[in-house]
Order: sequence, then structure tokens, then C-alpha cells
Amino acid sequence: MDLTPFEFLTTLLSIVFIDLILAGDNAIVIGMAAKRLPKETQKKAILYGTFGAILLRIVATVLVVYLLQIPWLLVAGGVILLWIAYKLLVQEEDHENIKAGSTLWASVWTIIVADAAMGLDNVIAVAGAAQGHTLLVIIGLIISIPIVVWGSTLFIKLLSKFPWIIYAGSAVLAYTASKMITHEPAWKTWFEENQVVKWLVIAIAVVAVLGAGLWTNEWKKKHPQAAHE
Repeated sequence: MDLTPFEFLTTLLSIVFIDLILAGDNAIVIGMAAKRLPKETQKKAILYGTFGAILLRIVATVLVVYLLQIPWLLVAGGVILLWIAYKLLVQEEDHENIKAGSTLWASVWTIIVADAAMGLDNVIAVAGAAQGHTLLVIIGLIISIPIVVWGSTLFIKLLSKFPWIIYAGSAVLAYTASKMITHEPAWKTWFEENQVVKWLVIAIAVVAVLGAGLWTNEWKKKHPQAAHE
């Protein structure tokens, strides 16, 4: 399916935004893996490690783009992405198992392996947003490389200062997930013929994810002891 210039641009912006909103873990992994190295070597470890991680992620995402063309996998991917959108709002990440490397290549390897292990959410989200367009995946991730390498720390500070960005990101993920579900070939034609139902499904998905996230966060504030058990 060909995209209009407007659709191409908005889809590309969605991919870049998804990469950014899910880049917090990348920044933490990069920082922890390279922290033991001398400053001049740290830059190399960050650059090589991130390049390797992004290359692996491009391959994985392109693979998932093709896998999502298998019947009903689009629905499965959409449901998983709805869960990821919810977890983005409520999850407290634990990075204690990320060990700092003592040599350049040990740190590079740690960055690549840790990113691969933690990057499933990003892969599914970007593959879903790309709507089967491999070129968009590659362009979006290439644009994200300098942001992840040099801007992740700044973005994490922005997230702390403006918590609504996380909710905007979660809404984008929920929107992408619901579009994946409604684009499933088995019922895509029906949804296209019933646009009101299609947009109702998308709206319900976004509101449900944001509502569940807000409720969980409020519950955690009121029951901090139970939340950490």
C-alpha cells in the first residue's frame, strides 16, 4: 500500500516518537555499561555499542514487519502492544543486572545484548507503526540514532519534568496497537466499511489504556507498601 506524503510524514514522526518514548532504557543501559571505562574510551563504547544495538534492532524490526503479515499475528501484536502501552505508564524498571564492562569491547557487548533483551517493546511498536513499510522503519531508526546516543539523558530529564509526555507516548502506542488490530486482513474490509465502529474501537483502546495507567498509579500512591511487594 502506497502512502501519501502526509501519511508518510505522520507515520515517520510516530516511529521517531515511539523510539524516543521507549529510549529511557537505552540511556540507562548505555550509561551503566560504560561507566567503568576511562572518559575517552566511554565515547567509543557508547558509539560502537549503540550502532550495534540499532543495527540489530533494524534487522529484528524488519523481520517483525514481515511476520505481522501472517494471518492473526497483527491482532496478537496489537494486543501485546496495548499491554506495553499500559506498562509504560506503571512499570518500574530494574536494571541491577546490567554489569559495567571493564574493557571497551566488553561494554560494547553488554550494550548490544542488554538492548536486544529489553528492546522487544520497541520492535513491536515500530513494526506496527510502520504498517508494513520497511523504508520507514530504517529511516525512523536512523533519525533516532543521534537522539538515543546524545539526547537520551536530556529526554529522561524532560520526562521527569513533564510527566504528560509519558501519557502522550502511551496514547500513541495504544493508537498504533488498535490500528494494528483493525487492520487485520480477516476483518479490515469490514472496519473500512464501518468507520464509526473502527474509530470507536481505537478511542476505547486509548482511553482504556490511559485510564488503567492512571488508576494503577493512583493506587500505588495510596498503597506504596503493597506496590513494592
